Amino acid sequence: MTRDFFQHVRRRWYLYLVLVVIWTLAYVRLFIDATPRLPILFNVTPSLPYTVAVVDYRADGIRRGDYVIYAFEGAAYRIFPGLYHQPFFKIVRGVAGDKVTVRDRHVFINGEEVGVAKTHTTVKHLRLDPIADTVIPPSYFYMQGTSQDSFDSRYSINGLVHADAVLGVVIPIF
Repeated sequence: MTRDFFQHVRRRWYLYLVLVVIWTLAYVRLFIDATPRLPILFNVTPSLPYTVAVVDYRADGIRRGDYVIYAFEGAAYRIFPGLYHQPFFKIVRGVAGDKVTVRDRHVFINGEEVGVAKTHTTVKHLRLDPIADTVIPPSYFYMQGTSQDSFDSRYSINGLVHADAVLGVVIPIF
């Protein structure tokens, strides 16, 4: 029986090689380095309406309205360790110098409402505090998804995103 198995593996070595490569890449992505390396992005979350996008890792001059991918560094990783440096795909809603204010959990940037901060997470039902009133400092961005359940800069536990955490500008395909 063992001999038959090894003969089978030897005859179809290329299939097993592909499986080992896939498992290795998945292991590296999950446990070692979650940073995407390919210029194509597949979004499987409801955070933004796009499923496939191209990433420009060399883009500079990020502006309001740009779609970006960034490495998560918010305080939430202390509660959810798996979030640390996970790539987040969001829209830049606020840039340096913009004024962020919160009234009754409604978040405003320069007087324009950009969303409502929920009271609790959908996972683990943790209390969520909205971001504090602030002026966005230099080299920071306010990021937000389009879903009301998006985990983004509306919450103090996520916070503003430093420019160094931005991995690239995303160009949605569909």
